[in-house]
Amino acid sequence: MSDAYLELVNSGITKTLATKLGLPRPAHLRRTDPSAVDTPLVPGRTLVIGEGPDTDAIARVLLGWDLDVHRNAPEGKVGAVVVVLTDLTSPEQASQRVRALGSVLRSLAPGGRVVTVSRAAGPEDEPAVAAVRHGVDGLLRSVAKELRAGATGNGVVLGETVSPDAPSAVGALRFLLSARSAFVDGQFVRVSTPDGAAPADWTRPLEGRVAVVTGAARGIGAEIARVLHRDGAQVLGVDVPAAGESLATVMNEVGGIALQLDITADDAAERIIERARARYGRIDVVVHNAGITRDKLLANMKPEQWDAVVAVNIEAQLRMNDVFLAADGLAPDGLRLVSLASTSGIAGNRGQTNYGFSKAAVIGMTRSLAGRVAGAGTANAVAPGFIETEMTARIPTLTRQVARRLNSLQQGGQPVDVAEAIAFLASPQAGGINGEVLRVCGQNMVGQ
Repeated sequence: MSDAYLELVNSGITKTLATKLGLPRPAHLRRTDPSAVDTPLVPGRTLVIGEGPDTDAIARVLLGWDLDVHRNAPEGKVGAVVVVLTDLTSPEQASQRVRALGSVLRSLAPGGRVVTVSRAAGPEDEPAVAAVRHGVDGLLRSVAKELRAGATGNGVVLGETVSPDAPSAVGALRFLLSARSAFVDGQFVRVSTPDGAAPADWTRPLEGRVAVVTGAARGIGAEIARVLHRDGAQVLGVDVPAAGESLATVMNEVGGIALQLDITADDAAERIIERARARYGRIDVVVHNAGITRDKLLANMKPEQWDAVVAVNIEAQLRMNDVFLAADGLAPDGLRLVSLASTSGIAGNRGQTNYGFSKAAVIGMTRSLAGRVAGAGTANAVAPGFIETEMTARIPTLTRQVARRLNSLQQGGQPVDVAEAIAFLASPQAGGINGEVLRVCGQNMVGQ
């Protein structure tokens, strides 16, 4: 669904009027255009702020992507700023680099990116080290709320054994610099291990992989199928028989195969595996997208409304994951599990106790699975905020407009924004990212 307000305040006399009245003016976000040729990774110069070997390593990576890299603030607009903070051991050491960042923010191009690279704080750290490392959280999230014109601020957080040029560190940095992260704002991608591999072709990192997408007939699920296909994957789309016609249309579009199936069936996973092995011989990625809502205030909620949401949104995933992970030789290179959580599972939402419970449960499941699959795959989740779908289009007009403006980008996201994050987490370059929940919410002002 389009946002008429966004269009009004970015064109003609209504743009001038909105500016004079001080009304919110959400910008058109920089997203991937599949039809464009040679679209640059960064719109303009890239400034790297920092000192020492880690900063040098990141600068070399950026130069390897043919970016216009500067170590001192250049004249004119800057497309991206990468601030390297991995070597800091006390809060006072951050001052110079933070001031250098502040001095160029007014020069950040529309749709620009600010990315911090830091180390994770741990219980064994000295207090000063833990303070500066955790301080980056507040710094980055605050900076992200100050950016304008569709620019975003995000961070890469490295585990103690992860070098800044490790495949997953590089993959996370590239994702956050790119148009693929348009609606990811104020978030951190945590790289816990050096695992992962750079793809042969950054534009098709899923070449040769097989992905299962549940709930693939429409909305976010259909867009996930399209983006995974764009990135090179063969797609098996799953949805209920009632959505069979829509599912067939989407699968024909991406050259995939359709499987009409209720995922709450006891043998759902076995049927998925049977179909995938018969056609492709393997499964590399499982995207648990299927989900339902049955919104009601808890005082008015019927048992079947609670039970239906829990059955589809979490119990089916738990049951299927047990089968997928026990299947012999299913994923030769390790299984990538990606589940759809929600900001409602992080901050709660009025009238959605069942949905909030189920989506928080997805987060708990994901973190638990991470340890089980470590070294032989990954388990991660994506938590969308307000996304423009058929479901949100049914929200009353005034409520919908308020919901759109309650994030730093002052607009709703698009299904493709969720799909881009899922495709990244499913890719080889995300192999060192495990047990994480990546919010795609425009820095929604709820929860973290």
